[in-house]
Amino acid sequence: MIVQYVGFKVTSSLREYFFAVHEKGTEPLQYTLTIANEAFLSHRVRYQDAPDICSLRLHSELEAHPDQRFESTYCVTEAELAVYQDSRKPKANRPFQKRQND
Repeated sequence: MIVQYVGFKVTSSLREYFFAVHEKGTEPLQYTLTIANEAFLSHRVRYQDAPDICSLRLHSELEAHPDQRFESTYCVTEAELAVYQDSRKPKANRPFQKRQND
């Protein structure tokens, strides 16, 4: 299975991200994932991260329901945005500790 990012469109209330899923021997399936514009304006998500966030959500949906591909539109939730942001935070530096010899 190949998931291809196709592009996006901005509407008055959200941004739509388009993907095509190619599987061997079948026609590509089209998926749309949306993120509310307010999430960008309040800096909870960066514009450049949105395709990655949507791709992760789509992969999750495809893995969870491999034989049921009826849905073609998904909305990225606030909780998913928070999880993505938390996963991208820099890790705290560990203080240097001198190695002890036995």
